[in-house]
Amino acid sequence: MRIGELAALAGVTTRTVRHYHHLGLLPEPERLANGYRRYGLRDAVTLARVRRLTELGLGLSEVRDVLADDAGRELREVLAELDADLARQEEEIRRRRERLGTLLRQVEEGGQLPAEGPYSERLTELFGEMRRVSAALPGPEPAMAAKEREMLGLVEMAAGSETGERMVSALKEAVAPPGAMERIYEVYALLDELAGAGPDDPRVAEAARAIAACIPVGVLGGLREEEREELAVTGFADSYFADLAPAQAEAVRRAVRLVMEPGDGTT
Repeated sequence: MRIGELAALAGVTTRTVRHYHHLGLLPEPERLANGYRRYGLRDAVTLARVRRLTELGLGLSEVRDVLADDAGRELREVLAELDADLARQEEEIRRRRERLGTLLRQVEEGGQLPAEGPYSERLTELFGEMRRVSAALPGPEPAMAAKEREMLGLVEMAAGSETGERMVSALKEAVAPPGAMERIYEVYALLDELAGAGPDDPRVAEAARAIAACIPVGVLGGLREEEREELAVTGFADSYFADLAPAQAEAVRRAVRLVMEPGDGTT
């Protein structure tokens, strides 16, 4: 058989056959006097086996192990590893589909996803409460509210799943009491008013106290030392404050000090 006939018989391209030769998966056959390769039935059987193994999901290096017989791993071992890998992928796909299903149900039920999303299920629930309060405002939503959602999404990812879950749980607990989210939106409005002010503006102290009253201790005080360092290494804190107006940044810094060190009287 010529290379084209071999490729057609196995259902692959001639380019694939040449690639398998290059990788050593398919031995080079003898050549005719004119230089053309001449393939036999055994070559077709080997090529067909390579195709079946790759269709199962094996990588070419794994196929090489299988074809090496005693010199490599047994087919059973390779297939068992492949099955375990597919099971992990299947579980990951299942989790993603559950997440997508939650988002789709929210849309189908008339909900509105945050423009900055998508977020984790925990944050999506929290932001749903923010949408409820925002919809009742007489005017547009404070710009600081959208910035806060972006910040929480970044913190959750930067801190890792376990730490992020604890932080979001603490936030959800903080906004659970009646009127809590409304008070937070009042703080957002205070911060919006500071957008064009300097750090020595007299309204900074008032805003700092209001922010501190809304920050649950579990969000900052509950972080372990290594978790704080992990957030610091990412440069997140510096970037966050740099994104705020001077008066806003000063108000947030003072609020954090009030939460972490209740005796601090700098405000």
